[in-house]
Parts: sequence; C-alpha cells; structure tokens
Amino acid sequence: MTSQGIVGEFLSLKSETDADLLTMQCGDFYEFFADDAELVGEELDLKVSQKSSHGSSYPMAGVPLDDLTPYLKALVERGYRVAVADQFEDDSGGHYREVTRVVTPGTLLETTDDDARYIAAVVSDDAGTEAGVGLAFADVTTGRFFVTEAEDADAAHSELYRFAPVEILPGPTVRSDDEFLRRLREGTDASLSLFEAEAFAPGRSKHVVREQFGRETLESVGLESDLAVRAAGGVLRYVEETGAGVLQSMTRLQTYETRDHLELDATTQRNLELTETMHGERKGTLVDAIDHTVTSPGGRLLREWVTRPRRDTEELRRRLDCVEALAAEALARERVRDALDGAYDLERLAARAASGSADASDLLAVRDTLAVLPELAEAIEGSRLADSPLADVVARPDREAAADVREELEAALAEDPPKTVTQGGLFKRGYDDELDELIDRHESAEEWIDTLAEREKRQHGLSHVTVDRNKTDGYYIQVGKSVADRVPEHYREIKTLKNSKRFVTEELEEKERTILRLEETRGDVEYDLFCELRERVAARAELLQDVGRTLAEVDVLASLAVHAAGNDWTRPTLSPSGPLRIDAGRHPVVERTTEFVPNDLHMDEERGFLIVTGPNMSGKSTYMRQVALIVLLAQVGSFVPARDAEIGLVDGIYTRVGALDELAQGRSTFMVEMQELSNILHSATEESLVILDEVGRGTATYDGISIAWAATEYLHNEVRAKTLFATHYHELTSLADHLERVANVHVAAEERDGDVTFLRTVEEGPTDRSYGIHVAELAGVPGPVVGRADEVLEKLREEKAIEAKGSGRSGPVQAVFDLSSGQFAAANGDSESATAGDGGRTPSREGSPSNGSAEGSSAGGRTASGDAAVGEERKTGETMDPEMEAILDELESTDVNQTSPLELMQRVQEWQDRLGGDGA
Repeated sequence: MTSQGIVGEFLSLKSETDADLLTMQCGDFYEFFADDAELVGEELDLKVSQKSSHGSSYPMAGVPLDDLTPYLKALVERGYRVAVADQFEDDSGGHYREVTRVVTPGTLLETTDDDARYIAAVVSDDAGTEAGVGLAFADVTTGRFFVTEAEDADAAHSELYRFAPVEILPGPTVRSDDEFLRRLREGTDASLSLFEAEAFAPGRSKHVVREQFGRETLESVGLESDLAVRAAGGVLRYVEETGAGVLQSMTRLQTYETRDHLELDATTQRNLELTETMHGERKGTLVDAIDHTVTSPGGRLLREWVTRPRRDTEELRRRLDCVEALAAEALARERVRDALDGAYDLERLAARAASGSADASDLLAVRDTLAVLPELAEAIEGSRLADSPLADVVARPDREAAADVREELEAALAEDPPKTVTQGGLFKRGYDDELDELIDRHESAEEWIDTLAEREKRQHGLSHVTVDRNKTDGYYIQVGKSVADRVPEHYREIKTLKNSKRFVTEELEEKERTILRLEETRGDVEYDLFCELRERVAARAELLQDVGRTLAEVDVLASLAVHAAGNDWTRPTLSPSGPLRIDAGRHPVVERTTEFVPNDLHMDEERGFLIVTGPNMSGKSTYMRQVALIVLLAQVGSFVPARDAEIGLVDGIYTRVGALDELAQGRSTFMVEMQELSNILHSATEESLVILDEVGRGTATYDGISIAWAATEYLHNEVRAKTLFATHYHELTSLADHLERVANVHVAAEERDGDVTFLRTVEEGPTDRSYGIHVAELAGVPGPVVGRADEVLEKLREEKAIEAKGSGRSGPVQAVFDLSSGQFAAANGDSESATAGDGGRTPSREGSPSNGSAEGSSAGGRTASGDAAVGEERKTGETMDPEMEAILDELESTDVNQTSPLELMQRVQEWQDRLGGDGA
C-alpha cells in the first residue's frame, strides 16, 4: 500500500471512532499521522517527520511495536482517549487494519502502577442525586467489581473519594446536575467520559449484569437497588465497547452497604492524611507510615482497608488475632514474608490472560505465584500461626485446583521463553506430540546445516569454509578468495566480498526451504497451543483472583504485625458500642519523626464531649488527630500506638480541621468552614466520633462565639456524638458547668522568666492563656511588634486605655476595646468607632475574665464610662493630623479575618513608618 493509501486508511479509521487520537500499526511500528502526529509530538516530545507522496506532505510520528504501552499511559493520563488499530493479513497475503480497542484512563490494562485503577459509573433517577445514587466501581486490571447505592450526593462523593477512580461515567441524569459535576471535578482527578445513555437503561443494564455474572446473581447477592444495577450495566457495556477484552476476568459481583463500613467523608480522609498529605504526597501519610507489604496487591489492599475501615466486630477480632499471632512469632512471620516476596500480581495476570495480552513470561509468573500458596502453608505449620485464623485465610482458596494449574504450566512452558509468542521456543519437550515431531525435524535440518562446512571441506578439499545465514542472502557457503577458484561446479556464486565469496547450492536452498517451512509451522503450532493454554488459564480467572487476594491479605496482616512489633503498638479491646479509653496514646505518623509525648483520653456516656484548649502550637490538633487515627486503626484491624486502648466502635469519623480559601469556586474560608460544620451536624450520629479544630474563627468575634456555642449545644444535646472540640474561645469552657457530658481538657504550657515551654501533655480543666504573642515571636514577627503587642494585651486585660502611638501634632490617641461591639473606642467616651468590628477579638481569648456566657463576657470588657467613642480630634476633624486620620481610616477598613498574617504585619510596619516612629 502506498504512503498516501496508508494515510487514507488512517483517516478513514479515525472517522469511525470517537477517540481523541488514533495510532495504527504499520509493520513493526505504531504510527500517528496528520494532526494526531502533531499533537502527540508536542505532548510526548516525539520526533515528527514530514513524508511526501504524490505531491502531498503530511506529519508522521511513531513508536516501536513493543514500546507503545508507556506512550499510551502518558496520553490517557493527560485525558486523551486513544484508539488502537492493529494490523492483520488478509487471504491474499496483503494487510488491513482495524480498531481493536479504545484506551481510556479506566480501561488502560497495561499499567505499570501498583495502585488500583477504578472506572466508576454514577447514576441517579429523575429525582436527582439527593434521592439516592447508584455506584459501580470496576478495576479492569484486576477484575474487581463493586456496586452499592449511596443515600445522597454527599455519600456518593465520599465513596468516589475513597475509591479514587481514574475515570467516571456520569449517567444521563447526573450529567445535567451542575453542582454534582462541579464537586466531581473539584474533588477528584478522574476524567469524566460521556457514554451512550442507553447503556444505563434499567432493562438493558439488568440483562447485561445477568449475562456477565449469572442469571441468579442479583438475587443471590441481594442487589435490589435499580440505580446500582444501572451503574453496573453502564460500566460493563463501556468496558466491552472500548475493547479492553477483560470481561472474562470480572467473575464476581461484590455488593456492599456503606453502613458496613466506617463513614469517612472526603474532608475527613484529607484532614487525617490517610493516603496523601495536604500537599498531595504519599510520604507523611498513615498508609506510608504502616506499609511494610512486600507485594503490589498487598499494598493495594492495605490502602483499601485504611480508607474503608469496618464495623464488623467479629471480622476485626479475626484480623487482630492474625496480627497478634504474626507479631508474636517473629521467625514464622519472616518465613511468611520471604515466601510472599516472590509473588507476582495474580489478579492482574488473570486480567491479562482474559484479555489475550498475556505472554509466556506472564504465565510463568502465574506458575511461580501459585507455588507460594503451599510455601505459606508450610511456613504456618508447626508454629503458633497454625492455631490462628491465619491458617484459615491460607486454606481459603482451592489449593488442589491451584496445584493443577501450576503443574500444567510447569509441564508446558520452557524456562526461558521468547517474549514474542509467534516465533516458537515456548514449550518444553513432551508437552505435545505433533510439536515434538516438528522440533525433531527442525533440529535434524539444523544439524545438517551445522555440519555442512566440515563436510564440504573434507569432500572438496577446501579451507576457510563457513556456513551462515542472514536476512538478505538466506543460508550461504562462504569461501576465502584464495581457494574460491577451486569450488565445485554445482556452487553458484551470489556475492563477492573483499576477502571471500558466497555461494549456494540447490541442496542448501532446498534445506533452507525445509527449515523455513518447519519454523513457520512450528511457530503456528506453538502459537495455537499457547492460545489454548492461555485460554485455560483465563478460564480459571476466579481461582487466580482468590489466590491473589489471599496472598494480599496475608501480606497486609504481616505488614501490620511488623509495624506493631517494631513500634511498641498494642492490641485494642473492641466493643460494638462502649467507652473510648486510650492510655498513653501517640500519633502513628508524628511519632516516627520526633520524640513523642504520649497522652490519655477517656470518653464514655457521662463524658462524651471534650473542649480542648491550650496555646497555639502546643499540640491540640495532633492530640485530636491521633485519637481519630487510633480509632480508625482499631477498625482496620490493626494494633494501635498506645499503652492500652479500649475502643467502642464508631459508625463514622467526621473532622473539621481548618480550610483554605476556595476563591476560584466563590467560597471563602468561612463558607468552607460552615459547609463542613453543616455536613457534620447533618451526618454524625450518637455512634460517631467528631473532631472539631476551631469553629467560627473565620468571622467576627461574636458571630464566631455564637456559632461555636450553638454547635456545641446541638452536638451535645441532639447528636450526642463523641466529640473533641479545640477552641480559642475560652468562653466555651464554661459549658462544662452547664452541660452534663461536657468536660474541659487543655494542653499544658509552662512559663518561667518570660520563656514559654510547651509541655505537650493533656491535663484536666481549661487553660488560662493562649500564648499567642509568644507564638508570634517564635514565628519571627519583628521585635517592636511583639513588644507592642505585649503592652496592648496587658492594657486589655486591665481594661485600661490604649494609646494609638504616632507622631501627629495632636499627640497620641487613647482607646479601649469594647467587647459589646467588638470595636476599639476612644477613651473619652465619644460614640464613633475607631476600628472595624470584624477586626476585633475578645480579650477573654487571651485569658480575660469570663462569667460563663457570651453576654457576660462582653459586659466584662467595657470601659468605666461604658461608652464606645473616638477622641475629640477624630469626632470634629479639626485638630487631628491628616496622616493620623488617613491611617485610622485604613485601620478601620482592614478586615483582620480576611488579611494574611504576613500582609497584616507589613501594614502595621507601614503605619509605624508613616507615623515616623519605631514602634516605641
């Protein structure tokens, strides 16, 4: 076919697919043409050539046949859908191409990553996502398939964050839900792919699911949700349409109820840094800290356990029994881990076999990994592990069937097979009689060739004779020029070289034809045998998946045991519902990098709400997070970082731990804070654990106190969840005197000779100070600012007038802070405010007296006159220095809550400079 014809074929194939790009096999390369070549060249830094034909010129870029995978992966990770057209021979010996698959982020089978690659479908009915959302998650690389129905949009987003799909298929109704799609785009890195609406139709979806998993599957697994069935049907149809060829590996439909697992919304998963830090890194996460797995499937399963903790007490105790036995039996544990260390990813190998992409090396990896199962059983026997549930885990797969598959592969495949499955050399002698006969004939013909040179030397008295083969000349006899004139007449010269000549004979040409026929026949026979073998392996995909998941589970349990034994973790006592008691608890991540101060926690029916106060940087947030992580680890089935722990199982962990401005989405810090608080108040139950790290700080002081106060009452009286609430609003500590389940604890600090030491110990009762100015000094705030802040704080505590220092002709202006308005006022009692109300902060947050209510606190901060006013100079405007007046105007318009600390310090420094002073 001419170059122009190839391009025409390329463009024709491209028009038949809705993929963004097409790559077409041309011999030993996959080629991109025209605009696709230009785009791929730019995206992947490929060299783009210009090819001319019949007066036309077109771009072309290509990659070798065996190197396509990394380029495909790079393209789909950039969001492109790539169609792949493979080359085939027709009956006349010519070639044609056809699109065999469309590779998308969720259907990329040839991934080199260890992480799961889920494709998700999201379906709602006409009532919208608040009336229930059907979810289906499929990993084409392993065959795993999960379905559920989430009760509303929030629950659906939590599940999507938990599974972290790489591609999402929104159903017809979801596509028109702008808010839901916005949250999808903001909350995940997944590509959104639109697929035919018919794929999500109820009747069609039910038919597709039954065809895939069995006629009685829906009833046997108790899947009653039409929305979940529609989501499952949409995923199956999409995978089939894209040609991934892995449907055979999807052998098991797994349903789950979200109530079976601990509820962890997306905010909580981020705040607790389970799988990635706030900066998007793995290092510094909980998973990174406890991951000692030695296999890729083990690492995936550990991540799944951490993001989907259980509520099943029996299952958790079974896991803990396994971890306890493995932690106690160090030698047996290391034998187990040594056996696992040689295991490959059976789930993915099963998927590759099902798709027809597995080669001989993949099947050898299956053989070697199946051999790990009896090794594990042997490592467990004769040790304490044999009496633990771990022995039951290893006995779960059909070991006899696994041995049969392993023995067949052992008998079939050569130890060092070629990478290409069409060239022969894949099988051992004795596997197939026809193949053995072909091999014998081929070896006989090759022996004839190998001994030809010596025979020719003896028969014709020639020296310097060799017999070799190349692609150009085929087999030939090469003779040195010095004796070339003595060759027999039946030699036919085919090439003259500098020092030798090449010849052929009719007998040699006939033998070459025989060898080529035998090689071709052998390649065909071996390929057919290999495809049959691969299909038999693919037919046992469910068995391979069972073995693979067993090995992964043992790997995770051993990993948890390694961490427990090496870090002095303890087995928690679990109860379906009960107290939360932690003795000498530690943060599982922070303790790895610093000398950690352990702390206790006790919460029960009478003591269910702890108000946590203490200085900034003293460790309040770390303390509360460690409590949440200890509870989570216990419900993973792990030992925990504590001297002792009694964990009453919770149904969810909810956190509100600070927020960043999301101005691009039109949401300020305070709006995000209130949305997170709203979700907690709506979602948490009496069996939940709630972590609140400040509420209400993003707005005016009294708005914030009011919201925090009301939220505390609601959580205590209505929700009744176990709650830890860290706050700088010391007014809230008085609630312990009025609400029966509220108690105060604080993180202690010690001050000596003006130096403050954070003790990191949690003690009973409220704190007396916040030490915010000391923290400012630690942060490097200029000395004059820190010193002046100390002076101002002292006057606020003593309710004395404060001089606004400057160099104006009118002299300093005195003002006091009026708590009732949240404003500074002139000391002479005039009524106009000197600063903006939003900038005010209550002195009680730095240890001022409080009578136990917001109203009492505000009264306590009034001046003797009780009035809030500016000085006479500000009121009349007749004697105030213009520069002073300008600065006061700027001060009045400055919103402290919406100004970063650095910018605020810069403004203060600028005001001081303009007033001509040095801050003194």
